[in-house]
Amino acid sequence: MKIKVCGMKYPDNIKELNKLPVDFAGMIFYEKSPRYAAKLNPEDIRDLFRGGRKRVGVFVNADMDYIIQMADKFSLDLIQLHGDESPDFCKELNKRMPVIKAFSISESSDFEKTKAYDGLCGYFLFDTKTPQYGGSGRKFDWNILDEYKGNTPFILSGGISVDDAETIKNIKHPQFFGIDLNSRFETEPGRKDIILLQQFIKRLKDE
Repeated sequence: MKIKVCGMKYPDNIKELNKLPVDFAGMIFYEKSPRYAAKLNPEDIRDLFRGGRKRVGVFVNADMDYIIQMADKFSLDLIQLHGDESPDFCKELNKRMPVIKAFSISESSDFEKTKAYDGLCGYFLFDTKTPQYGGSGRKFDWNILDEYKGNTPFILSGGISVDDAETIKNIKHPQFFGIDLNSRFETEPGRKDIILLQQFIKRLKDE
C-alpha cells in the first residue's frame, strides 16, 4: 500500500517529511486552497523530495498550459486533477505524465462516473463529496468501495486519521493502491504534524 501526503506548503515541513517512509508528496496549485503552494521557490524544494519519493501537483479545472508550466517548474512526477476535467483532457495529459483523477463519493452510484475515465488515467482518487474540492476532513462510507468494479487502481482519501490504521489494513479490494493523508494530520493548513504521521505509519505497517 502506497502512502501519499498531500497539501505540503512549507520547505522546512517538507524536509521533515523526507524522513518518513512516504511514497508521494502532493502540492496544491489551486489559488482558493489554503494550502496553495505555487509561491514556493522551486530551488528551495528541489533537493527536498529524495529517496524515490514522487512529487504530485494538484490542480482544479486548470488549463493544460498552466499544468504543464507548473509541472516543469516544480519537476512534478504526477498530476492530480480534482475538478471537472473531461475524459479527453485526462487522456491527453496522461500521455505526458501519470494522471490521478479525483472523484467525489458519497454513495455507490457515484462510481458510475468513473467508467468514462477507466483506462485513461494512471490512478483514481476517491474523496468525500463536499461543496469544496477536497480537504474537508470528512469520510464517506468505505464499505461501498466494494461497489467499484473498474480496472484503474485507486487511492483512498477523505478524513483519514491516525485511528483508521486497522480499518485501512482490512481493505482487500484488488484495485486498492494507496491512501492520501491531509487535513487530519495538520497543525495548520499546509503544515503536517510529523509525529502524528510517524504514529500512523507505524500502526499501518505493524503486522
